[in-house]
Amino acid sequence: MKIQYYFRMKRICVFFVIFLCSFHLVPAQETAQESAPDSVSTDVGDIGVDSVDAGITDSHPGEIFQFNDTRPTGIAAVDSLIDERTDTMGFTARFGIAAAIIILQALLIWLVWKKLFKWLPAHVIKTSGEKIKPLTIHKLKILSTKQVVNVILFFLKILKYLLTAVQLFLAVPLVFSLFPATRNFAYTLIGYVLNPLRNIFWGAIKHIPNLITIIIIVVITHNVVRLLKFFAGQIAKGKLVIPRFYPEWAEPTYKIFHILVWAFTVAIAYPYLPGSDSRIFQGVSVLLGVIFSLGSSSAIGNLVAGLVITYMRPFKIGDRVQIKEITGFVVEKNLMVVRLKTDKNEYVTFPNLNILGSSIINYNTSTDEDAEGLILHVEVTFGYATPWQTIHEILIKAALATEHVEKKPKPFVLQTGLDDFYARYQINCYTKAVEMVPRIYTLLYENIQNGFGEAGINMTAAHYEVTTLIKG
Repeated sequence: MKIQYYFRMKRICVFFVIFLCSFHLVPAQETAQESAPDSVSTDVGDIGVDSVDAGITDSHPGEIFQFNDTRPTGIAAVDSLIDERTDTMGFTARFGIAAAIIILQALLIWLVWKKLFKWLPAHVIKTSGEKIKPLTIHKLKILSTKQVVNVILFFLKILKYLLTAVQLFLAVPLVFSLFPATRNFAYTLIGYVLNPLRNIFWGAIKHIPNLITIIIIVVITHNVVRLLKFFAGQIAKGKLVIPRFYPEWAEPTYKIFHILVWAFTVAIAYPYLPGSDSRIFQGVSVLLGVIFSLGSSSAIGNLVAGLVITYMRPFKIGDRVQIKEITGFVVEKNLMVVRLKTDKNEYVTFPNLNILGSSIINYNTSTDEDAEGLILHVEVTFGYATPWQTIHEILIKAALATEHVEKKPKPFVLQTGLDDFYARYQINCYTKAVEMVPRIYTLLYENIQNGFGEAGINMTAAHYEVTTLIKG
């Protein structure tokens, strides 16, 4: 008895495999054109419903496809033989086989859910510290180890559901095919899955020439961009000199051409994209363009301001500048923002749009090879009892004794005011060590104090207050 059921089960499986391999699905309208429009085939191979007889226009995916009757004769004969053998089985035998399939699938699903996919996540978590490393690209940490583990667990969950869906896809039609009353329904269920897969497959085959065209366009563009990058690098290093084109212009110019070249590439490759002529595709493209335009107005303004600042050359990386009462060194300059590092190691970020509308003081432009240097100045006050010649001499000696102060041009003193109780003196000296300005000021203050202290001159200026007493 067991052997008999075994052979019956084997025939059903053979029938199912031949069924999957032998047929291909065609639209019901094409089949209806080949046959009489007012007739519906009742052969086992037909799984469609004639739209005229059905009286509907919106059919289900499984109802609008039929078997093509032009199957090989050998396969059709095997189908007929299997139909004859399976038709001889009684309802009890069919029910027993269906129950066995259901029990087997339930057992497999239980093993997948309760055993396999409970062990796999636990094993991944247990070995995450040893075998799973953070995801890094060029020393840039993209995902930590914990995040990588979470991604793996997410894909394991998806895989669990996919395996269950495949098991049900194989089991449910097989059970329905055992009974003549539900056999067509089994074919319909298979059509729900195989028809979309067939359409996707042939759609991909149809677009292979366009895909090859897109690949060729992308490869050409990639090599053009590499060539532009090579020339930009040579200009930035000073190996390639273009008259009136400064090396600091090389990188932003390359970025501009990079964007333009790829935008031109997208415009060329767009017609070759699948569905590019679809109204939905075009509508989504327009919607994205509107959203980008409305949401990036300030970003576009900063981008344009960054281009203007780049080609104006008001400063470069490493320069000491003052922007809106903030003084520091330029540590980053791109098409969107400029970052300064102050003397207190504070990083201040300025949008390019704000910089374009404000004044910029660049202290490094006075330290070029053909320049005399940056002038540092300190102002002091002394009473009129102290001769101005003595004050000038002490201030100049203090400046010359200060480290990083240029001997030529020689420091000089300016008298900037004659107040009621004292005169104002300003010592000016040159330096090219712009990065040492705070240190130079400190040394200059110390030398001025030491100079007047050694000369025995008190640096405090006398203040007088007149008080009038009224009697009575």
